[in-house]
Amino acid sequence: MAFPLVECIPNYSEGRRGEVVDQIVAAIMSIAGVSLLDRHSDPDHNRTVLTIIGAPLSVKQAVFLSIKKAAELIDMDHHQGEHPRVGATDVVPFVPIRDVTMEECVQLARDLGKQVGEELNIPVYLYEAAASRPERTNLEDVRRGQYEGLKQEILTDPQRLPDFGPAQLGKAGATVIGAREPLIAFNIYLNSDDVNIAKKIAKTVRFSSGGLRYVKAMGVMVEGRAQVTMNLTNYRKTSIALVYETVKREAARYGVLLHHSELVGLIPQEALVDAAVWYTQLDQFESHQILENKLQLNGEAASANSAHPFLDDLASAAPTPGGGSAAAFTAAEAAALAAMVARLTIGKKKYADVEGEMMRLVESAEELRKKLTEAIRLDSQAFEGVMQAFKLPKDTDEQIKFRQSAIREASLSAAKVPLKTADMALEVINLAAPLSARGNSNAITDAWSAASLAFAAVSCAGANVRINLASLADTPDAASLEQELAAIEHEAAQKIQEIKQNIKNRVVIELL
Repeated sequence: MAFPLVECIPNYSEGRRGEVVDQIVAAIMSIAGVSLLDRHSDPDHNRTVLTIIGAPLSVKQAVFLSIKKAAELIDMDHHQGEHPRVGATDVVPFVPIRDVTMEECVQLARDLGKQVGEELNIPVYLYEAAASRPERTNLEDVRRGQYEGLKQEILTDPQRLPDFGPAQLGKAGATVIGAREPLIAFNIYLNSDDVNIAKKIAKTVRFSSGGLRYVKAMGVMVEGRAQVTMNLTNYRKTSIALVYETVKREAARYGVLLHHSELVGLIPQEALVDAAVWYTQLDQFESHQILENKLQLNGEAASANSAHPFLDDLASAAPTPGGGSAAAFTAAEAAALAAMVARLTIGKKKYADVEGEMMRLVESAEELRKKLTEAIRLDSQAFEGVMQAFKLPKDTDEQIKFRQSAIREASLSAAKVPLKTADMALEVINLAAPLSARGNSNAITDAWSAASLAFAAVSCAGANVRINLASLADTPDAASLEQELAAIEHEAAQKIQEIKQNIKNRVVIELL
């Protein structure tokens, strides 16, 4: 079943302080249902562009939190960079991707603009398809004068009044929010440090000064080279190949060559395919001739017959994946539930005092989920190593000795993987403890579910550790691993009782 997807490409006026961008990204990732597809920071432009995708309302909530965080961390009175800008979160475009109309993206933009204006006290201007008046359709018109100019004009010029929020700029400046079709941010560097040449080329290619339709361009200096920085607003009608060749031809007029080009953010596959077809003159080309497209179609057909391929593999007669992989899978589920409870707590006024803690819990839970998902594969790989060791020949004393050594090494490795899974499952239980005590009470049973699944994963992983230690009886390695496992099991048992008591203290009726 396909779900609606919307893309958003927020631009922030910070490209030099990675720790600031990290906090903005963390705010976005605190919302379930949102994925970060790309992160691009440019110190010369002093700007970061993020590309995120997800369910429409989840994306809107994530972007709101990022605007709030950027307003806390970025002071526009001290901002300098090559790129035009009016605010800490400078521009926020929504793009329809799947089962979402442009009209729905327009409504998202307007709803977000209203929320930012009212709750964050930041002036908001609507642009492109969401523009409230024709003269605000183009971003460059809205951003005229940049932060410094708008800061003065908003106080005296009625034409500069925002669509939402106060009629004055604070240190976070203003934010421009809208809806548009997919855009390609495409930069071409010249083998010259003469920025005037780049500016002349930009003037020739941009539509506003008589150039190519659907092209916006300007000339800037980046890393000591002249750059023609462009936005291609409709790549189907003005292709990236045509833009590249036009810039190349114009550069030749001034005796310079193109050094290299770059993308900022993502590009639709169709645009690159069109460029390849254009250059290679594949006149009879069909999209189904692309291998990856064919594989994707086959993969979609296969996935339609199975809710989860791992469960099908687990149910098969094959020895792998087995119990250790199942333990990792269960612990990964627990980590996902922990992240969900934390996310359901973030953004609620009732839990404002624990928001920072919950955001950190989300990061920890997601990192554990990632590692536990990888442990599913690692456990199967380790067990296959044991099976291969047992298959080694044993016809001579030398072969027997080598086989015994290989079995010991493989068994030790196969014991260490589920031991690590048990340890990570304990970490999930430790995350569930503060969630059960301070997380959203409406999701308290989900916190218990996370703890219970993680506890089961500890037990399951422990059994797989011990079965592999049987081949290492009375060795220092076996004794050491057994001690580590016993400590994990003991702490898990204590922590699960603490979580049970937390939930009983917060829920009047006896649930457990």
